[in-house]
Amino acid sequence: MNTKTLLTAAAVGLAALAPFAAHASSHMDAPLITFDDAANTTDVYAFLSEDAKGQLYLTTALSVFPFEEPGIGPNAYRFDDRVRYSIHVALGDNASKGEADLTYNFDFSTQYDNQNTILQAFQGVVAPGGENQNLQQTYRVTKVDRTQKRLRKRLTVLGKGKRDGLIVPPNNQGLLTPLYNQNDNGDMPAKPGVASVEKLDPYTKSGIAKLDRGYMTFAGQRDDGFYADIQSIFDLDLSFGAATGTQTKPFDSQGGFNLHTIVLNIPIEELKGAKIAGVYATTSRRPGFDEETKEFEEFSPQFGFFKQVGRQGNPLFVEALLPIKVKDGYNQGSPTDDFKFQEIAANPQLAGFGPGPLLPGLLEQIYIPDLIKIDLTTGPVRQPGQDGFNRLGVFGGDIVKSEAQDPFGNGGFIPGGWPNGRRFGDDVVDIAVIALGLTGIVPGPEDDITSIFADVNVDGVDQNDITYNQVFPYAATPLNGRNHGHHSESNAE
Repeated sequence: MNTKTLLTAAAVGLAALAPFAAHASSHMDAPLITFDDAANTTDVYAFLSEDAKGQLYLTTALSVFPFEEPGIGPNAYRFDDRVRYSIHVALGDNASKGEADLTYNFDFSTQYDNQNTILQAFQGVVAPGGENQNLQQTYRVTKVDRTQKRLRKRLTVLGKGKRDGLIVPPNNQGLLTPLYNQNDNGDMPAKPGVASVEKLDPYTKSGIAKLDRGYMTFAGQRDDGFYADIQSIFDLDLSFGAATGTQTKPFDSQGGFNLHTIVLNIPIEELKGAKIAGVYATTSRRPGFDEETKEFEEFSPQFGFFKQVGRQGNPLFVEALLPIKVKDGYNQGSPTDDFKFQEIAANPQLAGFGPGPLLPGLLEQIYIPDLIKIDLTTGPVRQPGQDGFNRLGVFGGDIVKSEAQDPFGNGGFIPGGWPNGRRFGDDVVDIAVIALGLTGIVPGPEDDITSIFADVNVDGVDQNDITYNQVFPYAATPLNGRNHGHHSESNAE
């Protein structure tokens, strides 16, 4: 694919296909959310996948609780019962309007098997069925379908609690959770990703639930799958150590940390025949209960007993484009409100560090409104570890064929990863640097972009600290509290 057709497509194609033009996800975006880890969204993923039986899904994922130190105690990181975690899907024309047609709400409940002990998380080696797991979480998944005119048809509980297998597996402590780790040994690093469901570790398998209407879900601790030298970016060192000769570079800022991730497989049949979808996620907090008035604080007809505190679509919109005065407002708003940020997206302060987007209007196409947009007609995309996957997406020749559009004029071939959706393993930093024209490479109009950008690795980090799974739930095994990257010279691959 030559440069001329790439740039033309970026100008005239759907926003789903415009090269992503931000640097990364810092996990600490708006001021207020930095005080609320359990509701702090870190990354959102959305891509087309297929199971062994040929069922096609829109796979969506939301990660929260940044920088979990593996093996921490005595309390355990967990989802918050007072937070509603929501994944939203806009279909067809509504993706360009920011209007969600479908919402999937995840509500958690926490119980202790034994409160007459100091052993809050585990009382012994945890079995795959949860035995000896003192702190136990279950959850409910509710579908909200706004395309339904009759109110009682809008809400559908897809699954609830232990009866439907909606159980959060244990965190990876170490000796007490040996089955997460290599050779089932609690002193060893976490197991790498696998290519079949049968080879998943028993704890991860126990957390996979099949719901009504063909949905699948998982919720639990995972490795932080985002990899990049974020420290350098926010230290304003865009040379990533080259200018100073820093010996500690390359440095994966998220290496060695876990987080909590919700993964939802949505059967393609549930998407009402749409050819394009847009995905974003929110977190909403249940206000506190006032013992004096016997009422929930801050109740309103708009939010009910939940008030939105976090939102995420594409990474870094809040961190690097929006000024401080509007960051918290973004987190509490809707993509339908994003059009007021159009001028900010068109003239970002970040542009002062380089020449800016490849073409005028590029940032507005991506961020206004801020949803991750996916072509639903391509069939499944490649996963990390599979033949043809490339961390640079379209710049590495990783493409798929659309049945709905032909923006490149090449028979309908479009990016296999970001900016057409987002997969675990897409190298956001390097894709962004290429799209912003910051590589120093000046391609000619007929140059093959796959050849001229193949070796781009600006921050020196070109892989995660542990390999991903090629099957549901795709996110990598949580790192072992006794043996993980930032506590040793070797990583956990």
